[in-house]
Amino acid sequence: MNREGMERFAANWIANWNARDLDAILAHFAEDARFISPLAAEVTGSPVIEGKAALRAYWSKALEASSDLHFTLIAAICDIERQILGVHYVARRNGKARRALETMRFVDDRQVEGESFYSAQDIAVRR
Repeated sequence: MNREGMERFAANWIANWNARDLDAILAHFAEDARFISPLAAEVTGSPVIEGKAALRAYWSKALEASSDLHFTLIAAICDIERQILGVHYVARRNGKARRALETMRFVDDRQVEGESFYSAQDIAVRR
């Protein structure tokens, strides 16, 4: 992926989450993708999710528990040589908002690794 492709991916990724379109989100993952998230630990008991089927199960459960979910893109940070994309955004979930960063590594335009990071405290959100 080039820079334009990565930036477009970041914008589409945000839009897919805001639409709660799990099929569109998962379409970009390799079957054996690995994802690490502190939210995964809260939802599944483990911070590490391995495989596309496990990602679907985790995110389905997380979406069910999220009555209010909206992401706002801050920036896309691109490392073209390593095929790593950082998506920096504000994540509003169930009335609370935090800054977040997800790193994504791609091989042959499929995400093979990802990890999410969240700010230590909630931030004020304008509605």
